[in-house]
This record gives sequence, C-alpha cells and structure tokens, in this order.
Amino acid sequence: MSGQTESEVKPSVVLRITPIDADATLELRQSVLWPSLSIADVLLAEDGSGLHFGAFVPHHGKPIAVISLFDEPLPEQHLVRCGNDSPSQRKAARFRKFACDLMHQNQGIGTHLLQHAVEAARSKLGASIIWCDARTSSSAWYKKRGMIEFGDPFYKGDVQYIRMKMSLDADTCKTSAYNAI
Repeated sequence: MSGQTESEVKPSVVLRITPIDADATLELRQSVLWPSLSIADVLLAEDGSGLHFGAFVPHHGKPIAVISLFDEPLPEQHLVRCGNDSPSQRKAARFRKFACDLMHQNQGIGTHLLQHAVEAARSKLGASIIWCDARTSSSAWYKKRGMIEFGDPFYKGDVQYIRMKMSLDADTCKTSAYNAI
C-alpha cells in the first residue's frame, strides 16, 4: 500500500503506519483527548480534506495511534518571513487530533507517527512548516522532537494550549530564525 511504512519501535514490536479514513481516527480522538465528550464532538469540519494516518501493531485491528494533517497556513499574525521570501512562499501544514492509546504510550510510537506526518506534510502537501495547537502539558514532548512554541497560551474549554511549529526545510531557513518570531 502506498504511503505505508514499517519500523521497529522496541525489540520485537513492528509498527505499521498507513493512511486511514477520518472515521478510523474518531475512537482514539475521543477516548484519549476528550473522554468526557461524545464521538460527534471530536469530528472536525475539515476532516474530509485532511490526510489521516494510523499506527498499527500486529494482531490489533484498530489503530493504536492516530494523527490528522491539513493544508493550513500559520495564523496570520505568525506568518513566517525568511530572507526575501514572502509569507505566501512558506507553505504550512497543521496536524491535529494526535492521539496514542494510553497502553501504548512511551514506546516511541507517537514519535514515529509524528515523523511520518512530517514527511507527508513535506512530500504530499509541499509544506515547509508544520504546526499544531499543543496542550501545554505535552509541549516538552514536542520540544524534544524539534518544535518551538509561538504565540500566547490559550484555552479550549479548561485545557491550556500553546501553538508549536517546526521548519521542514532547514536549508531554506534555519530553525533558529523561527525562534525570533
């Protein structure tokens, strides 16, 4: 299947990452990210236009981690200028609803899935920046994977978030240039 990758996350565990339908993301979105909400509440209006990926382990028919990727520019007040580029020359992709089953966390699965989404943003969407709204409780995890914070913290319900981003083409604009934004 095109777009599918396999990797070893820990000894003897093979992880398969493959494109999935938006509907296949809903159960994990709800159970991990918003357990007090209904499945309908975790649907996104833009799900039909997104790329969705699931991470699978052998003998488990459902994904154990999911991520959704969208062709979406940085919020206007945070458009990136680098050298002589105009903001419109810096295409961005946003990932949303990134969730890993609690029983499978801290095993490298999320890191592999995020790496897959980064590559898809670059190769399928032509993005040179990837960004997300990260829960502040997870921001250190994203920082370890090369993302930096931008903008001010904000809330969705009673959960605090911070926006985070990462350059996908270090040759064009070094990550350090993003720190000043």
